[in-house]
Amino acid sequence: MPIPVTTLAREYGATLFGNTKISATGINEIHKVQPGDITFSDHPKYFKKSLNSAATIIILNQSIDCPPGKTLLICDQPFEVYNKIVKKYAPTQHLSASIDPTAHIHPAAIVEPNVVIGPHVTIGAYTYVQANVTIKGPAIIGSHVNIQSGTIIGAEAFYFKKKLDHYKKWQTGGRVIIHDRVDIGPACTICRGVSGDTVIGQGSKLDGQVHIGHGAVIGENCLLAAQVGIGGKTILEDDVVCYGQVGIAQNIRIGQGAVIAAKSGVSKSLLGGKTYFGIPAEPLRQHHKKLAALRQLPDLLKKMEEE
Repeated sequence: MPIPVTTLAREYGATLFGNTKISATGINEIHKVQPGDITFSDHPKYFKKSLNSAATIIILNQSIDCPPGKTLLICDQPFEVYNKIVKKYAPTQHLSASIDPTAHIHPAAIVEPNVVIGPHVTIGAYTYVQANVTIKGPAIIGSHVNIQSGTIIGAEAFYFKKKLDHYKKWQTGGRVIIHDRVDIGPACTICRGVSGDTVIGQGSKLDGQVHIGHGAVIGENCLLAAQVGIGGKTILEDDVVCYGQVGIAQNIRIGQGAVIAAKSGVSKSLLGGKTYFGIPAEPLRQHHKKLAALRQLPDLLKKMEEE
């Protein structure tokens, strides 16, 4: 239900600026905000980005001019207020049964023994969930999805804020959404978003031991081989292929149709339609040129010594 900004200000001791008559309809990090969402910033470096985002309500720790149509909540600890809002309105729901009464499983789905299904999980028709899978809600699993044994869907986000002498854990309040005809191999881990959704697009295929970080979005018909790791909030567009043990950093975008060769490390966004290799990953042709030049180095050094 929408929450009036006046209620939020009263509950968390914040001062209101701007439009005081609107209500919050969602909460999200700056990367995925939509109109009606709450977001926050606790460093002047990111104030402008927050104010110019689609978010309607921004929690800040300094007074600043409020853009038209938006609302500012000014408080001492924006992160703490943001985290408390998520905890209150999207609390962790602990398992109380192997299959929670709120879960909705289509009669045509197959769920083997020892599967654990948490609160507010929906599983579509003809989906096959093998033994010893854990699905923690909230999560939406489409139709004709195949989930192999040992996989965990809905793990808590690995997301911490650095304090002076410790790390403060962010409350995990997002969902996992898996679209139709996705295949997920054994022992995979798919984390929920911190406040937004982690999404696996229709027709994508994950091999064994693939890790999908919090809030990541995997497009349609992507192919992820064994031991691929995708950092939080990273976006893979449609038809991306990642071969074995590719590691992709957080908060970047991989363009449609990109192919990343095995054991590559991706630290920045890549354009689609190309093949990449190396650490850091670069276009394959460019990488081969460097290797060819490197092979000639001993002969060049020997020639220089002779001269």
